[in-house]
Amino acid sequence: MNTPRTLGTPLSPTATKVMLLGSGELGKEVIIALQRLGVEVIAVDRYPNAPGHQVAHRAHVINMTDGDALAALIEQEKPDLVVPEIEAIATDKLAELEQAGKITCIPTARAAQLTMNREGIRRLAAETLGLATSPYRFASSLEELAAGAEAVGFPCVIKPVMSSSGKGQSKIDSAAEVKAAWDYAAAGSRVDSGRVIVEGFIDFDYEITLLTVRSLGEDGQVITQYCEPIGHVQVQGDYVESWQPCRMDPVALVRARDIAGKVTADLGGLGLFGVELFVKDDMVWFSEVSPRPHDTGMVTMATQVQSEFELHAKAILGLPVNVALRAPGASAVIYGQHEAAGIAFEGVADALSVPNSDIRLFGKPESFARRRMGVALATADDVETARVNAKLAASKVKPVLAK
Repeated sequence: MNTPRTLGTPLSPTATKVMLLGSGELGKEVIIALQRLGVEVIAVDRYPNAPGHQVAHRAHVINMTDGDALAALIEQEKPDLVVPEIEAIATDKLAELEQAGKITCIPTARAAQLTMNREGIRRLAAETLGLATSPYRFASSLEELAAGAEAVGFPCVIKPVMSSSGKGQSKIDSAAEVKAAWDYAAAGSRVDSGRVIVEGFIDFDYEITLLTVRSLGEDGQVITQYCEPIGHVQVQGDYVESWQPCRMDPVALVRARDIAGKVTADLGGLGLFGVELFVKDDMVWFSEVSPRPHDTGMVTMATQVQSEFELHAKAILGLPVNVALRAPGASAVIYGQHEAAGIAFEGVADALSVPNSDIRLFGKPESFARRRMGVALATADDVETARVNAKLAASKVKPVLAK
């Protein structure tokens, strides 16, 4: 039987220590949630002054794909929990350390390994669990990619097996575009494995993220709970707006929860998972899963009694969680629009004048034109109004170059 953790006092011998591997905007919110529970947090990222670095007890900058450097830092800090927040990590080293009993990895090192690699999670879902997915092939060369694209048919989508946030992803409509897609995938891979997945299109109506939480019940056994489905719009594989709840056929919702339950049960451990699914009428197809808070789930900071970040923090500590919806709402991304360090933001007051709106600026030290620098949130009596207001609030925030 599992038991909740006894929570100590930060920076003391009783401290409960959590190390986050990856400290972007999602990690920052997890850190804040952990801080509120008196947890001592160590934030790790590949660049200095990452958003999570700014709110943690201690911050480190290392190449997290370097297994030796990662193991040395873990030995130095001796955290009670190691929490991967991104994919680009030496997951084989985490598995080695977990196997040796030196770390507890959230949710498990195996989950981190499988979900870092699209090949691992796709084969698990389709071939081991027998879940419905889009047709797919894997390729390690331009020739294999060309053959795979012909096999799944055009149009199709090519993605590096190891990447995130749409990096290296492209949609092609003919064989003439295969070479460019191969080159783009290689440039966008987080870890250069030289391998891609090519996915055939399926005729779906919309995509959802089903936030799924594995936590401890009163009897110490793991229970699975589901947040209301989140609808979202993606551009080039990157989310630009999301809303909750997303209306679904009741049969489709049952099927979505069944798929999410099977995938997360196989991955095991405690915490929140972002399960991405395609939906058409009452049919549902598995797409991907992240064993951590999901970017589309930022809407839950406005819509739920406990945000996805609070749910993750509480679940990994063995505490009870509440997945209840508070109000319909939406989120919309605020982009950097400039290539510069230390930009500023005008129009925040105007954005907050939009009814029932809120803003999160992430504090990223460097801006790119399409880099996500913040998010606007809005609630309303209905999702449609919330979507309009979230996008309106986001449009009023104007990134400007520092003077």
